[in-house]
Amino acid sequence: MEKFIATERTTLKRLPKRGVYDRETIYQILDEAFICHIGFVANGYPVVIPTGYGRQGDKLVIHASAASRMIRSLSEGIDISVTVTLLDGIVLARSAFHHSFNYRSVVIFGRATVIQDRNEKMLALKSFTNHIVPNRWEEVREPNEQELKATTVLALPLEEASGKIRTGYPVDDEEDYKIPVWAGILPVQSTFSSLIADERNLAEPSISLKEYIKNGRSK
Repeated sequence: MEKFIATERTTLKRLPKRGVYDRETIYQILDEAFICHIGFVANGYPVVIPTGYGRQGDKLVIHASAASRMIRSLSEGIDISVTVTLLDGIVLARSAFHHSFNYRSVVIFGRATVIQDRNEKMLALKSFTNHIVPNRWEEVREPNEQELKATTVLALPLEEASGKIRTGYPVDDEEDYKIPVWAGILPVQSTFSSLIADERNLAEPSISLKEYIKNGRSK
């Protein structure tokens, strides 16, 4: 798969060896995570908002109430930055200075546009819903006209992006390897717990949902 072209904004200045630019790896990170953080300037000051998202091919889709500050600001076509991070482990070193994290992250820059076409809007909402739980869109009621009108959906082209990955053990100063303190990796995993049914639930979980809970989100 092709790579993203490194730009002034996406070129890693610190520890460039950790930089990743191939679309396959970056898309895998985006597809595994649930929450992104969107940074932008509103009314003259910086704002960072956590929100859900979905990937539809070579674009990221987000949605919210048409009245939300974030959506109103982004709808103006302003420059934004989007970050996604997956924590894979806590790296415990022999010194406080060299403690770290194993992680996979993505940073995206660009300008989002409002999806106006009704069919495209529905497809974007489908990709958003199925990003959270596969096949969920096919199992639930689709948005009605009132709900569609109250929801603004934005598309952010995935054109300027980079990834950053840290793996492996702590890297201590040579003299610190003589310190008798445990060092290594404390793995971190995101797993699903047992389903908790709504008090007014009328159905059993679908086979698809059961499989998703059992197998989790694949890397």
